Amino acid sequence: MHFPPIKTQPLLGRAIFAFSVFLACLLLGGCVQLDKMPFNEVVSANSDSSLTATPDAGNLAPSLKAISPSETPLRNTVTTVAATTTNATDATVTTVTTLAPVVPALVERFPPTPNQATPSVAEVSVMNLPGDPQVTVFPRYSAARVTDLTPPITKPQQTLEAPAPIDTPSLLSTIKPPPADLWERIRGGFKMNQGEGNPLVHNWENYYTNRPDYFARMIENSRPFLFYIVNELERRGMPSEIALLPMIESAYNPIAYSPAQASGIWQFIASTGKSYGLKQNTWYDGRRDIQAATNAALDYLQNLYGLFGDWELALASYNWGEKAVQRAMDKNLAKGMPTNYLSLTMPAETRNYIPKLIAVKNIIADPQRFGINFASIPNESLIASLTLKRHIDVAVAAKFAGMTKEAFRFLNPANNRPVINADMSETILLPKERVEKFMAHMNDNANKPLISIKTYTVNSGEKLESIANDHHISVMQLKQMNNITPRQRIITGQTILVPAGNELEPELKELSPPSFIPVVKKIQHAAKQKSTSKKHLARQDHHRDTHAQPVAVHKKRVTQQKPNTPKTSSIGLALR
Repeated sequence: MHFPPIKTQPLLGRAIFAFSVFLACLLLGGCVQLDKMPFNEVVSANSDSSLTATPDAGNLAPSLKAISPSETPLRNTVTTVAATTTNATDATVTTVTTLAPVVPALVERFPPTPNQATPSVAEVSVMNLPGDPQVTVFPRYSAARVTDLTPPITKPQQTLEAPAPIDTPSLLSTIKPPPADLWERIRGGFKMNQGEGNPLVHNWENYYTNRPDYFARMIENSRPFLFYIVNELERRGMPSEIALLPMIESAYNPIAYSPAQASGIWQFIASTGKSYGLKQNTWYDGRRDIQAATNAALDYLQNLYGLFGDWELALASYNWGEKAVQRAMDKNLAKGMPTNYLSLTMPAETRNYIPKLIAVKNIIADPQRFGINFASIPNESLIASLTLKRHIDVAVAAKFAGMTKEAFRFLNPANNRPVINADMSETILLPKERVEKFMAHMNDNANKPLISIKTYTVNSGEKLESIANDHHISVMQLKQMNNITPRQRIITGQTILVPAGNELEPELKELSPPSFIPVVKKIQHAAKQKSTSKKHLARQDHHRDTHAQPVAVHKKRVTQQKPNTPKTSSIGLALR
């Protein structure tokens, strides 16, 4: 840079001062060039965040040119801007305070990082040297607000390569198709141990292998229901061994009824069934509804597992009761003993409950090792669920489906009466191949009565004889229809069943339980007249009632059977 000779002392002082400021500017940063800025002007900032100059008349406004980051590294608090002029004669330094919009203009090329704040005030100095065509403008940013003006690092643009094409055949080859056999699918979901070293498991393995006919009957009974149960277990993430639990509970006999009054394949007692939403009335018992009872049983087992965090304890609770299991655990805790299933003191039935299940599981897992052969079950649903909108006799429904009443009852054991009350029953189950035929008959008989009975409310003073005469049946038929025994009687306001006649949509109300005759007073009165002991008359009365019973009700007949050994299976008929 060329400087003309200094002529006067004031000029020399001014030049030295200007040169000092100039050197300070050079040390503190690079510059941005402003072309054709007039001499001795004040640089200010306007509202659109750009630098402007107020030129003298005839001079042109400046334009902003950015220098590259490598040439002009910005400092934390100060940067410089240079402008050119053509008529400089004196050196002048002018300092002004400008508003915040100057800052975005100065750092437009080098924006602050996200954690930096924009300064609110900047001090701008404009310096001119005599004879030098350079004017230096440098803003001093407010240090309280500016922390870092380091320019961001610009990463080179990366070129993304197209992904390699997916080898569809190779991908599909890694996906295993679902097994064709439902037993194979069940084996894949086993999660419980095999009971190695437990002598009870070995004993029950021998028990089932020595009774191949009984084992085959359990397998055949489970055939129409297993697919639905396995689907539910997988959806809930539960062990597939639980699909075998009805074999232990009821041998998969849907009409099983235990001496403890537990009913259905899952053997719910009445109170537990109601707690899990199973309806029970004179028309329908949800404990024997395959799908409704399955959902309730799995809900119950999931809750038990959540309570104990162990499937063996959950299953023991299902058999014995959660409160009983908890008491046994508390006793062991008080003695400093383990609280797992094998360490608890429990009844023999519960002690053998899980070994039975594990024994069946082991046989299903490897039937050849035990010398047992059983039929394969397709890995697909064999039955369909229908919702009825009309009442229909069980006999008529079976006829429409082309099935025997026994086969129909096997799939639909929840109906307590010989009629399906559409307002009470949730669904009916039919073999898939018979649904179309059933629905065709329902449509053909849309304007015909489908039930042979209806409900009737007993009026004041009415007796069985008069009601039977009005409906053209015998008293014995009326008693059989309502399961009325010699010890029972009807009362005013009671709802009973009578023939429906030709009514298209007869009413089916909730039935009332018959009232019992106070037989004790009768026995005492008869004993006084005949001088006979009350015990003897009671025995005679009981003997007379037993032989006067009408045809056994479905539920009572099952009660007399052993709960886990059904005499016959109707599944062969149900799916043929």
